[in-house]
Amino acid sequence: MRLVVTLGLMMIGASGMYAVVVALPAVQAEFGVARADASMPYTLLMIGFGVGGMLMGRLADRFGVMIPLLIGAFSLSLGFIVAGMATNIWTFGLAHGLLIGLGGASPTFAPLIADTSLWFVRRRGIAVAVCASGIYLSGAVWPPIVQHFVATAGWRQTYFGLGLFCFVSMTALAVLMRRRPPLASFVVTKSGATAPPGKPFGLSPLQAQVLLCIAGVACCVAMAMPQVHIVAYCGDLGYGTARGAEMLSVMLAFGIASRLISGAICDRIGGLRTLLLGSALQGLALLLFLPFDGLVSLYVISALFGLFQGGIVPSYAIIVREHFPPGEAGTRVGAIIMCTMFGMALGGWMSGKVFDLTGSYNAAFINGVAWNLLNFAIAFSLLRRARRIHPAGATRTALVA
Repeated sequence: MRLVVTLGLMMIGASGMYAVVVALPAVQAEFGVARADASMPYTLLMIGFGVGGMLMGRLADRFGVMIPLLIGAFSLSLGFIVAGMATNIWTFGLAHGLLIGLGGASPTFAPLIADTSLWFVRRRGIAVAVCASGIYLSGAVWPPIVQHFVATAGWRQTYFGLGLFCFVSMTALAVLMRRRPPLASFVVTKSGATAPPGKPFGLSPLQAQVLLCIAGVACCVAMAMPQVHIVAYCGDLGYGTARGAEMLSVMLAFGIASRLISGAICDRIGGLRTLLLGSALQGLALLLFLPFDGLVSLYVISALFGLFQGGIVPSYAIIVREHFPPGEAGTRVGAIIMCTMFGMALGGWMSGKVFDLTGSYNAAFINGVAWNLLNFAIAFSLLRRARRIHPAGATRTALVA
């Protein structure tokens, strides 16, 4: 039941990042700004989302997850209303960064993932995957809805409606999350991870955290290119923004399947191997965008991209639970998620800037592939270090208190 409530909260909390993507062409036209400037609200939202995730994760570690969620309900609602009243792109952007991202959406991702990881042991991977799939389920549901209301009522009225809905629904669900998690425990898994205090991957905790944070930035710079710009990309190709919104929904719907499959895989092979697999497949999908830009091709590639990359971000939470003390889950997962959100923010803005400079999205896709290679290299390096410390051998299943 808690997992179902968590899924609902994540779906609602993520509405802002998809609303701004779908509204991007209308906002750009109304404010008369360049594509990079029109992408800035998304960038600010993702930065706020990431920073807020770390802060809210620490708050959840201390007081439980309900308090951050109640703060999020109020802030998200206020953010939509302020953005809907904005008279220029900078007010619109600040509302997304400070209210929708930092205060509103952030409590519904990293803190919820960390909280979920503390409630499950033997099926932790699939549980975290179900939780994290809420952000993709949100992406499958919200773009067509937002596109419909933007087209029929205007983006401002759409934002007002979102603000009201988010406040009522999030507040009601947050109250159901009062109970604190049980005493944390952890499993010695097939990956050889034991999550004891000490040296994760043979590194200091700070070194390991920094490498995972860099990997988080890199994977999500690559991930942002299709997710942020697919609607505008389809409009530029002449297919219309409605087709782009459908492709975004397809991409994120397949991301749900990807997260569930990756969660099951993670329970068998561990977080690091799952991260490595997802990184390799995401790079392949990005490469496919370069030679194929037909309407049918883009639907197929969008589905493949969603299917390939959905398990990447949840794998970081499993890596933290496998290699770090469980009492630090909220703070450490929050820090890595902050970096993934910064990567999404940087990637969204960078892709728009590359488009403004070149007049094409091809160079932006190539840029995404380069960042993806950095993520793959870090994951491969950490896996090699982990294997040297814990050579492949018999499966260990001892439960450690």
